[in-house]
Amino acid sequence: MHFIRLLPFISAALLASACTTMQIGENSFIRPDKAGAATPARLDLGTALPNARVTDAAIDSGDGATLHGVMLRQGQSKVTVLYFGGNAFHLDQHGAEIIPLIAACGVNVAVFDYRGYGRSGGVPSIATMTADALREYDYVSAHNPGSKMIVHGQSLGSFLAAHVAHERPQAAALVLEATATNVSDWAHANVPWYARPFLRLDIGQSLRGVDNVKAVAGYPGASLVLAGQADTVTPPALGRRVYDALPEQRRQWLLADGASHNGIFGHKDVMPPYCAFVNQ
Repeated sequence: MHFIRLLPFISAALLASACTTMQIGENSFIRPDKAGAATPARLDLGTALPNARVTDAAIDSGDGATLHGVMLRQGQSKVTVLYFGGNAFHLDQHGAEIIPLIAACGVNVAVFDYRGYGRSGGVPSIATMTADALREYDYVSAHNPGSKMIVHGQSLGSFLAAHVAHERPQAAALVLEATATNVSDWAHANVPWYARPFLRLDIGQSLRGVDNVKAVAGYPGASLVLAGQADTVTPPALGRRVYDALPEQRRQWLLADGASHNGIFGHKDVMPPYCAFVNQ
């Protein structure tokens, strides 16, 4: 559920040439299911969350794709977390871990498969995924009237969450987990020092405008940035720069000791303050 690791590709490029250009395009981050891919067993939350009400959700994108997800409601909670996973996130594969962790805070939860992943049809791109994120926010908000909406994104999903917060500033709160500033900063941070004199990174045009610092700079809601001290994929320094761009009054920073890229959420030092944040 994370960005690609560049080191194997960099090593191969350096072996092939003394000086080379590496292309960073959308396919470096968006990895939809291949035709004929095995389908995991359908998510069943009944055992883990027997008192919650779980319903399937389907959104017509208007361009032939249908986005599928689940919405979980608990008691009379008036807080709903819309979660965006990383680039390998699948609802039926990873939802059994993520959804109960969020639900343990006593809030409602909504999660969708990205188009081209799992239950959702269509072909993903940066443009379609950002548009879909807004569709999902609007759908979940409309189906949870009176609920405070919180958007939470991990890794790739943090860029979608930040985009939603920028376009829907009425969202009550924003959680960015294992995040980064932009594609250029992330890519350069993943190039070893010894390779930098020999490697030029060419960032695809559609990725150059994706910038979390710009997206969150004017966000008026409460915000929480979660980083892993041992995260080598999205180094904490990049998340800290996103945090620094957020308005000071309602922002929080949490660095999880020893946590790797995918080891932040669920970490013993993260969940108590996370639950306190979403319920504030």
